[in-house]
Amino acid sequence: MREAGGVTIWSASLDAAPAAAAPAVGRTASGARAESLRALAAEPFDVVVVGGGITGAGVARDAALRGLRVALVERDDWASGTSSRSSRLVHGGVRYLEHGHLGLVFEASRERRLLLHLAPHLVRPLAFTWPVYRGARVPRWKLRAGLLLYDALALFRNVGRHRALAAGDVLAHEPALAAAGLTGGARYWDAATDDARLTLATALGAREGGAVVLNHAEVAGLRLDPPDAAPGGAAGVRARLVVRDRIGGGCVELRGRAVVNAAGPWGDRVRRLADPAAPAAVLGAKGVHVAVPARRVGNRGALTLLSPRDGRVMFVLPAGPLTILGTTETPAERGPDEVRATEADVAYLLDAVNAAFPGARLGRDDVVSAWAGVRPLAAASVGTAGSGGTGSASREHAIDVDPRGLVTVSGGKLTTYRAMAAEVVERTAAALLGVRLPPSPTATIPLPGGELASVGAASLADLERAAGARVGDAAVAARLVRAFGARWPAVWALAEADPALARRVVPELPYVGAELAHAVAHEQGATLADLLVRRTPIAFETPDAGRRAARRVAPLLAPALGWDAADVEGALAGYDREAARLFAVDD
Repeated sequence: MREAGGVTIWSASLDAAPAAAAPAVGRTASGARAESLRALAAEPFDVVVVGGGITGAGVARDAALRGLRVALVERDDWASGTSSRSSRLVHGGVRYLEHGHLGLVFEASRERRLLLHLAPHLVRPLAFTWPVYRGARVPRWKLRAGLLLYDALALFRNVGRHRALAAGDVLAHEPALAAAGLTGGARYWDAATDDARLTLATALGAREGGAVVLNHAEVAGLRLDPPDAAPGGAAGVRARLVVRDRIGGGCVELRGRAVVNAAGPWGDRVRRLADPAAPAAVLGAKGVHVAVPARRVGNRGALTLLSPRDGRVMFVLPAGPLTILGTTETPAERGPDEVRATEADVAYLLDAVNAAFPGARLGRDDVVSAWAGVRPLAAASVGTAGSGGTGSASREHAIDVDPRGLVTVSGGKLTTYRAMAAEVVERTAAALLGVRLPPSPTATIPLPGGELASVGAASLADLERAAGARVGDAAVAARLVRAFGARWPAVWALAEADPALARRVVPELPYVGAELAHAVAHEQGATLADLLVRRTPIAFETPDAGRRAARRVAPLLAPALGWDAADVEGALAGYDREAARLFAVDD
């Protein structure tokens, strides 16, 4: 134990942590954050979830809505790892058909259908064009057969069924595509999402369901003990965790009857806090995306392409003024904190798009941003993938139950997070809590903002029309609706109360200060990276990774964040470091 600025810091081993100590809250841990810290330490939880990506947020929401007392803690920010670095798709996984993962495709198709209804503002239909060229690894007949199976596994209840296209039809949809060697293609449906806000909405949904949720709260120690009482008893505490507040300083102790380790690529680190000799359960695959100006590519919509180098399936995705190209898949040679795109990754993606769109002639200088994430694959799935390695490994998840009180979930994919979370909760309740839970309600309860009927809207288009009339800027109105759904008026009300918050943060992009102020007040936005990387995607959409925007918004939001002039300078320096960590491209 040591003292730092008057705040008690416990050792990570827990041996020096007093069992009944009051929470130590730093000077900047005030208001709602201080209240959450006190709630974390107040009494034992049924389930403590470690990891605020899509899986952990889903587990916390499912458990809370079934009546369990739940805590959710995240070392950094909601979706700050893999969950904000995906292809931004909710999809059935058409490429998984090649590897025979039919069960996963069936489940993903069902979950896609549910999410289109549960979060219509965040998950929206997206049509894909798949061109086929002479000599392609996937010829027209194979593509047609695969897409027929794809529709069948969705029980023919997707947004629309696939349609075979002649070469002329393909060019009618995407006239900038290379015409030489084009034999035809197909058009099929999946869905696009805002991955970071989908994760955030799920975490907020957990909070609204009764969970105590806190970001920037790092698990620094974990001890698993024999339970104080039989499973299902009033006590039954098996786990004690030291959680360090990375914003205000100090630590609190959490007690739980069960801990769910949903830390994704960091999952083995969490397991080894309790058991330093625990074997690896998670292996990582690095995926890289780049964003380039859409006008340079010339795509009208989304496309599925095969890389001319190795035949890998990749996507060309519309993102407002940008086009996103992705993704690579290579073994992760660095840890998830250090993973970045390399020049070779960028060249691989640019070469593929230049081959398909010969007029693009994209070069390195055209890249607006490049980023990498680590997909947390269950080690067993990689071990059985054969020569295909991570590319052919299943995206199905694995659940490991330690009878001492730790449940570790690894693998899985963003699309199937809701079903995966329900299974984790049921396994945890049966194996560690000794209780029988009611069925999961998450298939019917909309995510926050998805309650269109509550505001009298029949569709997202209705909301956008209403927002446009009130906001007076169609692009900003569309952004507010697609980020906040039925709850957009609460955000715009801040702009109406303070005209400074009605201004765009970046003139060319539809993000206003009111979004950021709302994030600080209601979405646990605590750092500039929280605001510019995840609450909005400004860092992804500006060539300087949002650095100039940070210098505009830091003084604006300083009063709400409790920052003085020195704090602002420190926050800006911290943002520059974080932007470099996320968006720098290595040689």
